[in-house]
Amino acid sequence: MAQANALEPVTISIRAKAGQRDLIDQAAERLGRSRSDFMLEAACRQAEDVLLDQTWFALDADRFAAFQALLDAPPPPTDRLRRTLQAPAPWDSPAPAPASAKRRRP
Repeated sequence: MAQANALEPVTISIRAKAGQRDLIDQAAERLGRSRSDFMLEAACRQAEDVLLDQTWFALDADRFAAFQALLDAPPPPTDRLRRTLQAPAPWDSPAPAPASAKRRRP
């Protein structure tokens, strides 16, 4: 099976109750967005939150103590750190909108 290009538009289908659809449509309309754009943005935002909250790593006792010591005594800020903290997150950069998302559905 061939892998799709990461920037190539793909279809995602879901089933919803009429009330859910109407709620989503009302919110999307208030923001001047299509249903697809609104849902995709909301789903991606939630996915980012889940992935950021679920990052897990394991350390033995000695390495954990060293890790805690680093957290307790961070190095002084540098210009490189300041630039990094001011840079937008990768998911904050605008992605090209797929042609199908530009059509507005009732």
